[in-house]
Amino acid sequence: MTPATRTRLVLATAGTFLLVACSDGEAATPRGEATFAPPPSSSASPSARESRAPDLKNPQTIVSGLEVPWGLAFLPDGAALVSERDSGSILRIGAGGGNPQMVHEVKGVDAGGEGGLLGIAVDPDYEQNKYVYAYYTASGDNRIVRFTLGGPPKVILDGIDKAGIHNGGRIAFGPDGFLYVGTGDAGDGRASQDRDDLNGKILRITRDGKAAPGNPDEGSPVWSMGHRNVQGLAWGPDKKMYGIEFGQNTWDEVNVIEPGKNYGWPEVEGKEGDAKYVDPIVQWSTDEASPSGATVAGATLYVAGLRGERLWTVPLGGGEPKAELNGEYGRLRTVEVAPDGALWVTTSNRDGRGDPRDDDDKILRFAAG
Repeated sequence: MTPATRTRLVLATAGTFLLVACSDGEAATPRGEATFAPPPSSSASPSARESRAPDLKNPQTIVSGLEVPWGLAFLPDGAALVSERDSGSILRIGAGGGNPQMVHEVKGVDAGGEGGLLGIAVDPDYEQNKYVYAYYTASGDNRIVRFTLGGPPKVILDGIDKAGIHNGGRIAFGPDGFLYVGTGDAGDGRASQDRDDLNGKILRITRDGKAAPGNPDEGSPVWSMGHRNVQGLAWGPDKKMYGIEFGQNTWDEVNVIEPGKNYGWPEVEGKEGDAKYVDPIVQWSTDEASPSGATVAGATLYVAGLRGERLWTVPLGGGEPKAELNGEYGRLRTVEVAPDGALWVTTSNRDGRGDPRDDDDKILRFAAG
């Protein structure tokens, strides 16, 4: 029996109790992995968090034995919510690491290919409304639901085409308080150039799933178009938005996202210099990246690579990107900055395309320097 199987058995046995009793409690006794004492307070100011770069030479294992972790979002107390793609489970992992608690199960998840329970986001006003959001593949489409942990879901946006590939799935609240959504082209590049189609886009919506005010086309949720498969969304200290995109056979991309702009797929891939489309600021060959999650800490953009099995650091003030953790942990899916400034990175070696190790999948923590 693998460590991952043992973890699933523990969660299956405890799940009913945890849904009711542990959504706001402390983490269970940590397993025998490297853990750390949580900070006295996770409410450090944004300026304090932005000034400290994570120490990528000193990883700590937060938790191991997960099954295809995909989304990662932090609660105000510093604990994390993690979605498992295939099981439909949302796990709570304390700021100090240790055994995960299953605090919610998203019903109706159709996990197949690249689909399943994907991105999650915590409402900026969570302390008041307790709302959590999830993007998942259902029987007929990709959709977004809003819920409280253990409570019934409300579908706020549906009708995003699904397929075995290119389901997008990353969701994140921007500095303006609206929810941004990265969708894929579901294997049909024509959708990316159709402004009335939700696929191959970045969407900007309200907490009720409506088109956000100020979008390029009034009444439309579309923020930008011409994307192939967006799985990374991040904002810099200056509120500049970055979108991370899988290429096809040639170039993966980091784009600066501006409202109403067209990023070219499927007409162009990578830097083409065509005035009709926006060129990426960084491109990598697909075997170097296959980029998924992204976040900004200080003046650096961090991008998790799946096929590339590395963490890319992109200096936003200029300079060459640098590959870190090259091949050390296998496929990297998601990277996020915790409230205390630490960088959390998830592996994705049990997703059917990796070479899982005995303790996969895991979450690594890199403390802020």
